[in-house]
Order: sequence, then C-alpha cells, then structure tokens
Amino acid sequence: MVNKVFLLGRLGKDPEVRYLDNNRAVANFTIATNEVFIDKSGNKVEQTDWHNIEMWDALARNAEKVLKKGRTVFIEGKIKNETWTDKDGNKRSAVRIRALQFQVVASPNSENPSNTDNRSTPPIDDAPMDLQADDLPF
Repeated sequence: MVNKVFLLGRLGKDPEVRYLDNNRAVANFTIATNEVFIDKSGNKVEQTDWHNIEMWDALARNAEKVLKKGRTVFIEGKIKNETWTDKDGNKRSAVRIRALQFQVVASPNSENPSNTDNRSTPPIDDAPMDLQADDLPF
C-alpha cells in the first residue's frame, strides 16, 4: 500500500512556523495547483485547487528560510486525514499534505535560484523513499 503525493504549485502565503517543546518546529502553508481543460461547450476552463501543507522539524526550518508567497515549489509527501471534535462538540475534518521533502523551482522572471535544493531529513516515522531522477513523474 502506498500513500505518496507529488505537487508542483505556488505558495499562497509565507509559511507560518511554530516552535514546540523539545525544539520541534512545524510549518503550515498553502499551495495552489492549476488544471486547464476544455469543457463540453468547447470553452477553456482553468481550475485552481488549494492544498494545505505541513512540514516538521528541519524541513520546517528550511521552509521558513527559503519559501515565500508566490514561489513555485515541488513537494513530495503523503496525505493525512484528520478528524476532531471542536469546542462546540461539532465533528470536524481536514486533509493535509505532510511534506517529506521539497524543492524550490525557478521560473522565468522569478527571484528563485535555479539550483536551490531544500530537501531535508523528515521525522523518522515519515522517512521518504529515495527518489532518483528517473522516478519523477515529469
């Protein structure tokens, strides 16, 4: 069984980084991905999906240093479904992508360095598979 996600998108906001007990860090932010298709009437339609991203520890610290709103980023991670009961007793749920590694992607006319490599070691329980260039989906 596999739970693996690859996303290429733009940051909707700067990462929000919090520092917890035992010097743990967590970063949260959103990225947008776009899909363009032709509908039944022949009209070009652009659909944007927003994804909630979560990074931990060294990865979160790296994100805080290099990720900024508008930058394009490639993220490898896994889907995390969360459910909880809020303070009013209502059941709530959310879907997050727990990033296992990321890389800033330079685009023409951007400030992003083209060779920035921000992969980092994730928490032990989320150890990523070692991807080779031939394994990338694009």
